[in-house]
Amino acid sequence: MNILFDERLDGPLPAVDAATTFERLRAALPGMTLLHRDEDRRPFECDGLSAYRVMPMLVALPETVAQVVTLLRTCRELRVPVVTRGAGTGLSGGALPLEQGVLLVMSRFDRILELDPDARIARVQPGVRNLAISEAAAAYGLYYAPDPSSQIACSIGGNVAENAGGVHCLKYGLTVHNVLAVEAITLEGERLALGSAALDAPGYDLLALFNGSEGMLGIITEVTVKLLPRPESAKVILASFDDVEKAGRAVGDIIAAGIIPGGLEMMDNLAIRAAEDFIHAGYPVEAQAILLCELDGVEADVADECQRVREVLAQAGATDIVLARDDAERARFWAGRKNAFPAVGRLAPDYYCMDGTIPRRELPRVLKGIAALSAESGLAVANVFHAGDGNMHPLILFDANRPGELERAERVGARILELCVEVGGSITGEHGVGREKINQMCTQFRPDEITVFHAVKAAFDPDRMLNPGKNIPTLARCAEYGAMHVHNNRLPHPELPRF
Repeated sequence: MNILFDERLDGPLPAVDAATTFERLRAALPGMTLLHRDEDRRPFECDGLSAYRVMPMLVALPETVAQVVTLLRTCRELRVPVVTRGAGTGLSGGALPLEQGVLLVMSRFDRILELDPDARIARVQPGVRNLAISEAAAAYGLYYAPDPSSQIACSIGGNVAENAGGVHCLKYGLTVHNVLAVEAITLEGERLALGSAALDAPGYDLLALFNGSEGMLGIITEVTVKLLPRPESAKVILASFDDVEKAGRAVGDIIAAGIIPGGLEMMDNLAIRAAEDFIHAGYPVEAQAILLCELDGVEADVADECQRVREVLAQAGATDIVLARDDAERARFWAGRKNAFPAVGRLAPDYYCMDGTIPRRELPRVLKGIAALSAESGLAVANVFHAGDGNMHPLILFDANRPGELERAERVGARILELCVEVGGSITGEHGVGREKINQMCTQFRPDEITVFHAVKAAFDPDRMLNPGKNIPTLARCAEYGAMHVHNNRLPHPELPRF
């Protein structure tokens, strides 16, 4: 896997003079923090995908929109690429810096600008933590629904950039379904207002385009999100299974019964044992898999759905079905799931977290395929995922200090993603493409589709200076990866313009 920027495959970037860039930015923005010493830049060399590190040339920490506008215009004039970073919790290398570029860190944009309980909206800056929105809205009986496992630390700007999900996105949607409007700035310094606090906005739905755009189209400076009332009642059922494939089939059975849970999560035995040892959530460590099914809403409806889910689970072969006795036990059940990643991190020196999405009906087949890849590679894989919407997070355990193990883990991860595509799924559900999955984009999409993606980026960033080398592969990279076949030294569709 070519995880770092490769000019041969990703296209050349302009030569950049670090000293000139520093002096020009310092002169244009004397009040802005600009880090240039090695010890100051080192903490920003990676995001949550810490296996890959690049020291940024400069790190800028603006505090005002005017500073962001000036920085972007100056960088464009100097032909200096810009990579945007939020809290740095992303898991696909989307905020991986460039050696010859400026890292624009938006963490100081951390204010909740407005919270309107009557309209049920919050207007926030991009550096506001995901959980902080719900904490601020709690006094009004409201909350912000998308809840990624990193919600205590991840920022709303990063959530929009990656279109983050969470354990409750099956019923309440991804970030794109919960964001009403964003304000953004293009590389030219033009301010964009996308979406509306109303039910609809005029023109093309560019708001949806910016959700999941991974910092490639513009810099988000403000986000308006919708808030929901806290459900009157919420119950969690924990179901144990003696077979992973049975648990996978049970997921589809629940949805087929016409029940849409607030959350429907699955963990296999390796993840169960790790989480129980770490959190003491009350998980059955002998089970081969567990399902966590949360049902919420009006008390009478929740009671009825709990009974129906119990019947479906029993028929699907569950060996034990437990209803959380109270809110404390419900919180413990969820704490085990939300801490599964750090829990699995205690099992090996390193792990590689994948993020693929598949049709629910294919869960048993894909779990069987992952088990086969684990056995073939000799690398253990723990499975933790949002089963209800088919968003899988296999965690591949390895030791980077052993020569070749990182590369082996990368190959297993690539094959898992390609298996997701093979069964009709996607290479990402919520972590984004970044640098991590850029080769698998060549498997997911045809050359003419990739060319259209480049055209969309060029409409917002014709100079290719915002987060270059991420998300959308060049056709040269795809040819190198082997997903596109080169005949007579020519790529397919030579008549199409190349960006």
